[in-house]
Amino acid sequence: MTATARPAAGAVDDSADLAQFGYEQRLHRRLHFFSSFAAAFSYISPATGIFTLFILGVGTLGGAFFWTWPVVALGQFIVAMNFAEVSSHFPIAGSVFQWTKYLARSKAYAWFSGWIYLWAGALTIAAVVATLPLTLIPMLDDIGISMNAGSLTNQKWIAAIALVVITLMNVFGVRVVALINNTGVLFELLGLFVFAIILALFHNNQGVGVVFHTGGADFTAGNFLVAMFMGLFVIYGFDTASTLAEETRDPRRAAPRAVLGSIGAAFVIGFVFLWAMLMAIPGDLSKVVAGGGISPPEIIQGNLSSALATGYLFVVSFAIFVCCLAIQASTIRLAYGMARDRQLPGSSVLQTVNERTGTPVGACIVVALMAALFLLKYAGVAYIAIAASGMIYLSYLLANLAILRARGRGFPTTPGAFSLGRWGRLVNILALVWGGSMLINFAWHRVATNPKASETGGLLSFPGFLNDIPILWLVLGFVLIVGGLFYAARRHEIPAPKVPESARAELA
Repeated sequence: MTATARPAAGAVDDSADLAQFGYEQRLHRRLHFFSSFAAAFSYISPATGIFTLFILGVGTLGGAFFWTWPVVALGQFIVAMNFAEVSSHFPIAGSVFQWTKYLARSKAYAWFSGWIYLWAGALTIAAVVATLPLTLIPMLDDIGISMNAGSLTNQKWIAAIALVVITLMNVFGVRVVALINNTGVLFELLGLFVFAIILALFHNNQGVGVVFHTGGADFTAGNFLVAMFMGLFVIYGFDTASTLAEETRDPRRAAPRAVLGSIGAAFVIGFVFLWAMLMAIPGDLSKVVAGGGISPPEIIQGNLSSALATGYLFVVSFAIFVCCLAIQASTIRLAYGMARDRQLPGSSVLQTVNERTGTPVGACIVVALMAALFLLKYAGVAYIAIAASGMIYLSYLLANLAILRARGRGFPTTPGAFSLGRWGRLVNILALVWGGSMLINFAWHRVATNPKASETGGLLSFPGFLNDIPILWLVLGFVLIVGGLFYAARRHEIPAPKVPESARAELA
């Protein structure tokens, strides 16, 4: 791998760079490297994913599910290296859509890649706003505001309120989002690390070796694949740094560093935090596993004083809120990037940027409404999270396929600010093998990870035969059918990808 020097760019140079791709500078370019890194890290947010699916992991494989974390981190880092190289060549809002648009050389392939990724982003927003009640309700209980944490109605309303708040903040502009993101990252990096050390030093109930104990569960390949779902839900969204490229200064250098840096930081923080949480599990581990697991708030409240538990849950709640904000910001830029190319229904509205805030307000509202759809049939965050992760991994697989095909044609013709050099094709192939195998893992019909609605104990119910289709298949089918109908009706009006002459040097 090599890194080639490139002169530091100012706003004028970055705008001229963007103009090579045929676009005017309409979004406000105010983000530096740390803000770009913070947005990607906030999207990943180890605290969010751990609090969402920790109970599934520990209930499946006890403390030994810890080892799924480095496996997932390694697999996703391989994908991130591939994306980091490509992001240094295409400093444009939209990541997966833009990469497939320029590299796949197929209008339909690029459009469906962007369409699937757009809905995957909306699903992820819904999953993360639905995670917030898991920490916020116990925190409110600690300060005397009594609520039933197990009530799906309470969870849904808090998620809906959070969705409205983050939408308003994104409407106010990238400067507000960046300020909150930067603060939230510091909270998560320092707060989770400090509290993890407190748990490890003063509440080591299971011992350091808990990560080698299954609590009676069988350490099989099948159980390992199920236990991986927590890590798989956590470590994605690192391409956010590329999606925000049009609002980042010197994005050709900043975006690749932010993509890789966000994974590295998330791995370290998650490693420490996860190990400490496992060590702090109160009681007999075998009984915890036999009972289906234990949630992080239960661990926190079972070990810390009321004041410390409240502080801990506040830090995590703030980190999850910031994660919501970053995911929505990224998805909004994807919608804006597609609409600017007249790829979506209502593109003229979705691409309109408010001159004062530099925000595509129409895209903000539509993305929020898309996310809200998945709260209407609310049966708990786990079902949304599993569908969101599966859709994201499919989007990443489509992008990696387009990149590999382009490498076969000689891409990149010149090294970017971050280059894999002669290792590029091997890294790309490994990314495809990893992504493809994990997509099969997501799609596999299991009650624990991809159940039919009829297998959810009445939590979910759909009309007729839909009740007997696994949830991920059902969601993906809905997205593909709706997208297919729109594309078939409007394919002659959707412009084919255009590569300006000045940008052809980026391609083979």
